[in-house]
Amino acid sequence: MKPRHLIFATALAVATVGCTSKTAEEGSAGTETDKAQAVDSLQQKLDMYTTVRLNTDISKLTEKERQMLPLLIEAGKIMDKLFWYEAYGKGDSLLAALESDAAKQFVKINYGPWDRLNNNEPFLPGVGPKPAGSNFYPADMTKEEFEKANLKDKASLYTFVRRDDNGKLITVPYHVQFKDDVKKASDLLKKAATLAEDAGLKKYLTLRAEALLTDNYQPSDLAWMDMKNNTLDMVIGPIETYEDALFGYKAAHEAYVLIKDQEWSERLAKYAAFLPELQRGLPVAANYKKETPGTDSDLNAYDVVFYGGDSNAGSKTIAINLPNDEEVQLKRGTRRLQLKNAMRAKFDKIMMPIADELIADEQQRHVTFDAFFANTMFHEVAHGLGIKNTINGKGTVREALKEHASALEEGKADILGLYMITQLHEKGEVKGSLEDYYTTFLAGIFRSVRFGAASAHGKANMVRFNFFKENGAFERDEETGKYRVNYAKMREAMNKLSEKILTLQGNGDYAGVGNLLNEQGQVDAKLQADLDRLSKANIPVDVVFEQGVEVLGLK
Repeated sequence: MKPRHLIFATALAVATVGCTSKTAEEGSAGTETDKAQAVDSLQQKLDMYTTVRLNTDISKLTEKERQMLPLLIEAGKIMDKLFWYEAYGKGDSLLAALESDAAKQFVKINYGPWDRLNNNEPFLPGVGPKPAGSNFYPADMTKEEFEKANLKDKASLYTFVRRDDNGKLITVPYHVQFKDDVKKASDLLKKAATLAEDAGLKKYLTLRAEALLTDNYQPSDLAWMDMKNNTLDMVIGPIETYEDALFGYKAAHEAYVLIKDQEWSERLAKYAAFLPELQRGLPVAANYKKETPGTDSDLNAYDVVFYGGDSNAGSKTIAINLPNDEEVQLKRGTRRLQLKNAMRAKFDKIMMPIADELIADEQQRHVTFDAFFANTMFHEVAHGLGIKNTINGKGTVREALKEHASALEEGKADILGLYMITQLHEKGEVKGSLEDYYTTFLAGIFRSVRFGAASAHGKANMVRFNFFKENGAFERDEETGKYRVNYAKMREAMNKLSEKILTLQGNGDYAGVGNLLNEQGQVDAKLQADLDRLSKANIPVDVVFEQGVEVLGLK
């Protein structure tokens, strides 16, 4: 079978966007008009993003830390290349077939010809639906064929499923598929490790360099958990499974290069210690909260100076909760990294304009950056609450829920993050008013649902919006089209949804989660009209970055 990317590249050669192919029979004016309209449409899509320069004050870094940054960024660029292959195939062939700058820019933002903020709808002519399994599996493979295949590592996070010369399914480890590229990235990390002045960072970079060559990431995950005093940090490798919408098995490559904000980090350090107490108080039956979350969890604030691969595709992450390895989580907890500069950019350029448009005038003063930061932070902390293994022998929650696992886990983290804030506020451990956190939470739903139902975060937000709506957590003023939070009912809805999600996870209820996402993960006509108002007001949906050594003032 001809590879999908070659089929598309061939089709694109005669496409109207950015191409000059035209038959003699075609009307010149009509063709040029179609091309102009297509380019205008893509420009409108580009206008959904606002550009942000990704920089920070590096004057406090040591000389060796400044020397490390270009090495880490270069390794991150390699992850970007690997994600292109995972998300689409041969991205170079796709980009080379385009002449329109708008088309090229939008393809780069989306790592392919499917609009990630519009349910992965194709935005170039001649392109079919995005394969649910992206490029992790053969395009013609069915779920049934995969399930029947007797391959011991077919569900591994770190293997591609391919066909041999006889058409039989086989697996190819990432480190074999990407042999040359991971060797280059590994060498860069090893070189950076020689410059590292912090022992924990040196150990992590050395072990992560080895992991890229072997696909054995647990030792480096544990080393990453041990880092406490490092100023520079890096997340690199195949990590999240969102890109695999077929099964949710395959991890995609990404990278972040980070600089710790020591002052903000000190303010956050105390919260992880409350996890066991909050776990015991979860609003769900005892057998769904019997696991004990790790208390070694680390909570810090960073400025991010580079995004690559999966983290840079479509909507940009503003907080990180890792590792994903359930064994590491239960033994040691996780680290939560708040990306402060990216978060501030989204709040100023997106959240505040949304609040002006959609939040009732008298409640707009409750939309604050501190509440936005806290809601985002406790979302990440809340990943550590709840249950990682089903209570009925179905394995881990991720294994049992398959492609639905990510969306439900994001929904859990959102709602339990608000639960944590509520509980800690009552204990006097969180400052400010609950009205700030609840109102900012609602404004945050409007921000995130614009990412589209193809996004795990977007789908989770829609489930929550519809659940809150049904339970009276907010009202919409029909005259102004603005929303007003009912704080008492929002708290009640928060507890009800928390119980529902934790029960579905603990039961490994694949069908039940599918029904929840299908029934309540949709945008209705009234909400869509309100979201369209945001677009008409030219409020961006998300950000794109100017980033790299030049932006940082490094050579």
